[in-house]
Amino acid sequence: MSLVKYKQKRDFKVTPEPQSGKSSSKQLSFVVQRHKASHLHYDFRLEMEGVLKSWAVPKGPSLNPKDKRLAMMVEDHPYDYKDFKGVIPEGYGAGIVEIWDKGTYTGVDEKGNIIDEKKLRASLKAGNLKFSLAGKKLKGEFALVKLKNDEKGNSWLLIKHKDKYAVDKLYDSEKETTKNSPINKWLAENKNPVKKKSTK
Repeated sequence: MSLVKYKQKRDFKVTPEPQSGKSSSKQLSFVVQRHKASHLHYDFRLEMEGVLKSWAVPKGPSLNPKDKRLAMMVEDHPYDYKDFKGVIPEGYGAGIVEIWDKGTYTGVDEKGNIIDEKKLRASLKAGNLKFSLAGKKLKGEFALVKLKNDEKGNSWLLIKHKDKYAVDKLYDSEKETTKNSPINKWLAENKNPVKKKSTK
């Protein structure tokens, strides 16, 4: 798929974000990046058609099937973005990016049978994408379901399916984040930046 929108939004002389990349593996990759921009959120990305299909998930993924997490689809990102972490300068998406989880995934059908990438792309187009993740934190079956009657057409729900990896207790992505992560260190140092400025 095209990375035109992605490249139009970035000046690669300034930002350290990757421009391209190509998979050398037969397995499809996924990554979840925790991103401290104007608001802290999570970016959920699935490799497909040589790029990363991407959704911004404000509250982060959940292993509780009762949680239906809003996921806003954004422009495709290059394959090499799955390994990206660092600081994005002022401009589009400025802030700190860290990898929260990553691994491989397979597309599945209604019965949980593995499907090929062609059927996976058809499921994406139909707005009902089912897949099984093999990450360190996220495991088992999930679904991305496109919301109907959405004027912009980019609102989806990220939902965990009931399986052996599902939980029935409160799931908070933030509590599954290491305390010494780059973003958490920044947050600890900038708890009340306005007050600090006013005391000078």
